[in-house]
Amino acid sequence: MKPKIFAIDIDGTITDNKGGRVDLDALAALRYLVKLGHKVIYVTGRSSVEAYVLSVFGGTTRIAVGENGGIITTGPAEHKLIGNKQKCIDAFEFLKTKIPEAIEKPVFPRITEVVLERNFDVDLGKKLFAENNLDVTLTDSQYAYHINSKGVDKASGFLEIMNMFSAKKEDIIAIGDSETDVPLFKLAGTSVALGNAPENVQSQAAITVPGHAGDGMIEALEAVQLKLLAD
Repeated sequence: MKPKIFAIDIDGTITDNKGGRVDLDALAALRYLVKLGHKVIYVTGRSSVEAYVLSVFGGTTRIAVGENGGIITTGPAEHKLIGNKQKCIDAFEFLKTKIPEAIEKPVFPRITEVVLERNFDVDLGKKLFAENNLDVTLTDSQYAYHINSKGVDKASGFLEIMNMFSAKKEDIIAIGDSETDVPLFKLAGTSVALGNAPENVQSQAAITVPGHAGDGMIEALEAVQLKLLAD
């Protein structure tokens, strides 16, 4: 197989969403891809620092796209900011006046986004932002709700990686489980949604597998291998 760049979501894809535990079999499979000459890059709603540390200790490619595309980390002190956190803070302050129960989720510090608990109607939040022409987006990663500045998503962040490696669409394989992964699915030549992904997310992927989380990750890699061998 020609070397590929695997864009891998973290929560719900190689971890369970409740405890955040990494599936070690899935991690071993990703590490093996790197040994074969592929690149494995985490593209996550978590902070890029968390994802970068996972890449270091997990033995994958030491590059991370975090905060749903808002920041890219390529080293311990090497970060490229794409998102604008002040716009997200302003949007959150507005949201609280309309939905008082909206609260921030205690997470690793964010640099370009605001992360909220999943304790209110996300569609109502999206409607409020749209009706008031706020320059942000609100998405659900199944782990949390995320306020990002408009134009920032996993695809826009990953385009920076593609430019870094002069990669083309057909070089990219994206695997994920939430609506935040859909822009990445559209960017990639091959996309896989896991069985724990909502139906509207599965419908946007080229391939779906029944397995959830780590088991689904392994099934996804097997499905990708079969597809590429058949092409």
